[in-house]
Amino acid sequence: MAKDTFLNRKVTLNCKGKLIDLSSPAVMAILNVTPDSFYGNSRINTVDEALKATEKFINEGATFIDVGAYSSRPGAVDISVDEELNRSIPIVQAIAKEFPDTLISIDTFRAKVAEECKTAGAHIINDISAGSLDKDMFDTVAKLQVPYIMMHMKGTPQTMQHEPTYQNLTLEVIIYFTEKIAALKKLGVKDIIIDPGFGFAKTIDHNYELLQKMADLNIFELPILVGFSRKSMITKVLDIKNEDALNGTTVLNTIALQKGAAILRVHDVKASIECIKLSEKVKFAYF
Repeated sequence: MAKDTFLNRKVTLNCKGKLIDLSSPAVMAILNVTPDSFYGNSRINTVDEALKATEKFINEGATFIDVGAYSSRPGAVDISVDEELNRSIPIVQAIAKEFPDTLISIDTFRAKVAEECKTAGAHIINDISAGSLDKDMFDTVAKLQVPYIMMHMKGTPQTMQHEPTYQNLTLEVIIYFTEKIAALKKLGVKDIIIDPGFGFAKTIDHNYELLQKMADLNIFELPILVGFSRKSMITKVLDIKNEDALNGTTVLNTIALQKGAAILRVHDVKASIECIKLSEKVKFAYF
């Protein structure tokens, strides 16, 4: 099903009035403002901590800062819209004020949170549900005219790992994105990024099957974001803790880059920038 679409792929995003070039892959740094994210070392509790982490991410080469106030780990506690806003708005406002040139993504599946964070200074919406958990999300994205990251997932964070099954995983993911992209384009959304959803409603074997066939997603000619960082698809295979999963993360990021990934969403920016630099060196080496 895969075809050579690398030369035709959309490689720019209109973000904050600027064209962001993704012809060379970029890094999105994870900024969790939740008390229960799966990787404890990534949790941010105060505005000051968020600003220090953001400065570190920027200095290490991150293009985007992804602020998430709702933990989407399997079985995560469901929080109210107000709680999500109370966690996210002060962080987004502070980053926008302290680092005005930084591109902020808001990791939410709720249209109200997306819109209010856009007003507070966010520039991108990162939706794990691709509009499935809030019927107003697509209309909100169209109204805001911001880049939209949509991920493949079935169910909710509370139910997604309850024995996920597929007849043909890759085909079902492609059909899912085909329908979502058509709906967004009908509404006039111009900047769409797709995320295969590694670790979401997928078994360990599903994750590796999807990674093996990830190049098939280049058929959409859209930027692809991947998020493997320190996830259980690494730790369970290697029988390690997520604190020890940086090497495994880098291996999977490298494979994804070879298959067309345009954005790496990670906890560890420096290692990911190095991974991209070396992968690009191989891609453009001439002997």
